[in-house]
Amino acid sequence: MLIINKLLLDETTAKAIQSERLRMNYNIHKQLEDPVNRMLNALEPHTYLRPHRHWTPPKTEAYIVLRGELDVLIFDDEGKLIQRVALNPEIDNYGVDIPAGVWHSMIVKQSGTVIYELKEGPFTPLAPEDFAPWSPEPNDEEGIKAFFNQYS
Repeated sequence: MLIINKLLLDETTAKAIQSERLRMNYNIHKQLEDPVNRMLNALEPHTYLRPHRHWTPPKTEAYIVLRGELDVLIFDDEGKLIQRVALNPEIDNYGVDIPAGVWHSMIVKQSGTVIYELKEGPFTPLAPEDFAPWSPEPNDEEGIKAFFNQYS
């Protein structure tokens, strides 16, 4: 049995702070082939989660905030923001369940933010068509800066 406690969150957060991407997963599922992928995801402000969807193959995804704060961003097919949901246990907004095929991203608001993430397995890398074509690529520093300026 895994106990999800402050120590585990702190250890995963410390790794996220040291990571170039400013985020770190702690996989709870034992194998990538498991039918449900469960993980802690420690996220720091300015981590860039490129807008994407889970459509190839279709998978739902859920986030439950254990600590910290982030905004989940939902976009239409043209890249227009259609919904923004603040997740923070202190305001009684704990999580979201994102249907397959919905374009989404997030803006992390507080250092030390950790979510419990669930996604249908088995793990499959995102297909190129599941990254939003209207979003900056991970190596586009100016585009990412503009993304944060627009949504932070």
